[in-house]
Amino acid sequence: MCLIVVAYKVHPDLPLIVVANRDEFYARPTRSAHFWADYPDVFAGRDLESSHFNQQGTWMGINKAGRFAAVTNFREMEGGEMDFNEASAKRSRGELTAHFLQSNIPAMEYLETIGQQSDNYKGFNLLLWENDELFYASNRIGETQTLKPGVYGLSNGVLDSPWPKVINAKQQLASQLQRTFSAETLLSILADRNQAADHALPDTGIDIESERLLSSCFIHSEHYGTRASTVLLAHKNREMIFLEQNWNIDGLAEEKISLKLRPN
Repeated sequence: MCLIVVAYKVHPDLPLIVVANRDEFYARPTRSAHFWADYPDVFAGRDLESSHFNQQGTWMGINKAGRFAAVTNFREMEGGEMDFNEASAKRSRGELTAHFLQSNIPAMEYLETIGQQSDNYKGFNLLLWENDELFYASNRIGETQTLKPGVYGLSNGVLDSPWPKVINAKQQLASQLQRTFSAETLLSILADRNQAADHALPDTGIDIESERLLSSCFIHSEHYGTRASTVLLAHKNREMIFLEQNWNIDGLAEEKISLKLRPN
């Protein structure tokens, strides 16, 4: 997951609004959002990469108790190149979200446990929603935040890093909230393929061509790109609407999944 924008307690009827793009290599096997056979209360996409290290976790999901979790990786370099080798860590970041959705451990207690084990993971950002509260944690800043109402943006740096796509998506979401919208119309925020001007690009240590490619909300290249766009609306009556648009290797729309959930 490489772009998440959240409106938290900004809308009078929807205390949580999430729009998010998951970017990944096309070759990495994935299953789109579904109720998991081994954990039937969890509704999320699933990483199907098979190895002793990978626990088939998720980048984003909800459960029947009304919880929400999402994770993004940190953009980090190794030997002068972007580091994609998660297996060099002791544990997979995809389990951070999966374990929260599979459990009933209070969010703060869960985050305290993760904090004690944070060195086992490569760089991550984690968002958790429980009982109308939104929490943010990262092992690159070493603290947990209970967020205040507002519009937040998260990519592969710390929360609200002023990257062009984060700024743009936050502005687009704030604008949409000023008029009538639906989960379907919010998907348009995630479809923007315009790359940022060179002078606006962040300097994250990668080459300029890669910075340009990764600067748009929607990414498409030969081997890597946006695989899924997701909108989550959590209503004050606790009903949740989950809409996921999946994309193929050609950057074209494929399966669309919609769920309306009334939490237990």
